Amino acid sequence: MSFPNISDILATTIESRSKKIADNVTDNNAILKKLSMKGKIQTFSGGHQILQEMSFAENANGGWYSGYDILPVAVSDVITAAEYDIKQAAVPVVISGLEQLQNAGKERMIDLMEARLNVAESTLANIISAALYSDGTGSGGKEITGLNAAVPLDPTTGTYGGIDRATWTFWRSQLKDVANTTTLQADMNELWSECTRGADRPDLIMCDNTVWQAYLASLQALQRFTSPEVGNLGFPSLKFIDADVCLDGGIGGNCPTGTAFMLNCDYLHYRPHAQRNMVPLSPNRRYSVNQDAEVQIIAWAGNLTTSGAQFQGRLDVNA
Repeated sequence: MSFPNISDILATTIESRSKKIADNVTDNNAILKKLSMKGKIQTFSGGHQILQEMSFAENANGGWYSGYDILPVAVSDVITAAEYDIKQAAVPVVISGLEQLQNAGKERMIDLMEARLNVAESTLANIISAALYSDGTGSGGKEITGLNAAVPLDPTTGTYGGIDRATWTFWRSQLKDVANTTTLQADMNELWSECTRGADRPDLIMCDNTVWQAYLASLQALQRFTSPEVGNLGFPSLKFIDADVCLDGGIGGNCPTGTAFMLNCDYLHYRPHAQRNMVPLSPNRRYSVNQDAEVQIIAWAGNLTTSGAQFQGRLDVNA
């Protein structure tokens, strides 16, 4: 029996699984899952950069008046946009000529594809999950502009999203720098209040092992309230006020050592490209020039953006 057209099977299998792969990448990470639940995963269709619109000031024309007072109607510039580079990631799925011969027949080839795609899917999920904490400079500046850029150790300097933090105070995140975890609850209380404006408040706290263990130890047994919304998805979760507290440590954890990110996910956005969200890079055949092999590539493009840096906080434990 001749083996089927491997290129067509591979390309169509990736194409049919692209939505599932994208969903599994989201489900692999508490941050992305929270953003998905809040409708903050939004594709973009093109352009040189990803623009994230935001309001940076109140309308200066607002105020009190009486009777026939003249009302100000001057132009009030209160909207701007942060600019984020488009970052790209890919995982190749390779099949050798020998494997094609050994797996002759459609059913065997699909089984092989499933196994290879499962590995590629988990690899891409781990790549993106780790990059969510990056500062965008890794791999020669090719990584996602992640939380280490959005919520840095020094929020008063540097340019993020094309906006200079030294000049624009509204673009500075909050930082609580502590020597150790002995006063963790009080430190978290202070950081939470600094990130809060009315109904705008943190709803997700991502911790490494150090902060997670200290926070867990600080709770009495009856205070260990879990969040069924996030906890049932497989992420270890507690509550701080009404924010989910999740561990991203343990085996393969990505949260920086001695760190808790106190996030307001209403102002965070995961922005994959509409035509490059876990899809085959090309449906055409890709042959190795000097090997008996064919390859298809699962590709992603986009970035993590924010429309409200001042609502994001970071607790940094120095010890």
